[in-house]
Order: sequence, then C-alpha cells, then structure tokens
Amino acid sequence: MADRNTILVTGATGRVGGSAVARLAGTGAAVRALTRNPGAARLPAEVVGGDLADPDSLDAALDGVGAVLLVFPTLAADHAADALIAKLAEQGRRIVYLSAAGVEEATDGILASHARVEALLERSGAEWTFLRAGGFAANTLMWADQIRAGDVVRGFHGAASRALIHEDDIAAVAVRALIDDGHAGGKYHLTGPARLTQVEQVEAIGAALGRELRFEELPPEVAVRELFPGFDEEIARGIVDAHAAMVEHPEPITTTVERITGAPARTFQRWAVDHAGDFR
Repeated sequence: MADRNTILVTGATGRVGGSAVARLAGTGAAVRALTRNPGAARLPAEVVGGDLADPDSLDAALDGVGAVLLVFPTLAADHAADALIAKLAEQGRRIVYLSAAGVEEATDGILASHARVEALLERSGAEWTFLRAGGFAANTLMWADQIRAGDVVRGFHGAASRALIHEDDIAAVAVRALIDDGHAGGKYHLTGPARLTQVEQVEAIGAALGRELRFEELPPEVAVRELFPGFDEEIARGIVDAHAAMVEHPEPITTTVERITGAPARTFQRWAVDHAGDFR
C-alpha cells in the first residue's frame, strides 16, 4: 500500500462502513470517512462531507485517495451511478464494492441496482472487488419494536432459512481487499457459518435477551400490508416472495469469510449477543 495513500470509506456511519473504518484505523492506514453529515459523525478517522448521489460534491473527499470502499445507496442514487463510478475510478485505483448475493440473476429492484453498479465498475478501468453479501444479520432489527413491546414476533415465511452474516465479517473482508493485493476481480459470496430459519433467529434473539420469544406466521398479503411502512409495495412484495423461495431453497453457505480473513465467520447467536441492546 506504499503507493496508495488515503482509503475512503463511504457509508461510514452505517454498520458495515463504521466497522470498516475502525478496522482500517487499527491497521495504521490513512482512513477518510465520507458522510452526508460530518458534524454528527464520531469516527476514528478524518471525516469529510459529501453525497454519493451528487458526485460533484466528492472532490475534496477524493483528494489523495487510492482506494475506496463503496457502499452505494441503491435506488436512491441510481440516477448518479454513471457519473459516480467515473469519478471514483479517476482517483480510486482500487474499489471494493459492497454488492449482494443473487446479483447475477437480477431483473429489477435493489439487485438490479447492484448489477448495474457492478457492470459500471467492470468497465471503469479501476481495479475492483465485489463483496456479494447474503442476508445481513442486522436485517432482523426490523423486529426490534415488536420485541420491545412483547414476546411475539409477527412475520412471514418463518421456515425461510438463511445463513445471515455479521456486519463485522463483511467489514473484515473489505479491509483485506482494500489493503492486500490479490483480490482484483474477486466476486466474493459472503455468508454466515450456518443456516437458521426465521423461527430460529427469533429464538436466538430471545436467548440473547434472556427471554422466550415466539414467531407468529402472517399470510404474505397481510405481511406486505402491515410490516413494511414507508416501503414501495413492489419492493415489500419482492422481499416477502424472496423469503418464500428460501423455504424450499435455503441460502447456500460459503466459507469465504474464513478463507479471506483467516477467522471463521461469526454465528448469528454471536450477532444477537453483540446487538442485544438494540432490542431492549
């Protein structure tokens, strides 16, 4: 990394970005954290303002940058994707992109947004690595309000089985791809170490809280209507339908986290303990 100076982390106040900033700072690398509200950020790095949806706002953030962790605001910034990738590629010779598993089969929605960014990066001339993460363990925080209110989690397709990944494992892989050679052109499918159904996920959160929680199955149409306030109905329906598919075809498990970082991926039970306070 002697010829690469500052590493820019976008989405730096998010779960993956924040973890990556802390880990990079721990390596002694020069780290710059991008956020739309720099005054509110408390990070162990230089904090700069900028908005990925407005590429012209990034000039100062990109000054002296040799590598970028790109956490792209899918859908919200799609209109700026072409200009953004062109600008990043001009400066950041190494771009590690947080993508998503299933992107190769994308037809619309969030996965299609990821697919488009991947295609732009492949044509950009920059050195790129794609982190195709499976289900985030943090997505179970959608149950937090229900868990604070009682012992029943109302959800959909409780038998859907996923190998949810801890955000710290995504960040750990990102750090290796940013600071080590040998990851150019990598398309890394990242998952947790074991599959759990949604029923089992609720039980694991309960165990971390010292409570007995129960999953209550809702019909899909009711779930779309009641559990996704503020969501576009098509996106909500796509999420519910994707979980239906995982009842018969559970997510695969990969060992990519351990192969890249040298440490096994964290379990969902570990994630639940780490985040127990978020459910209280």
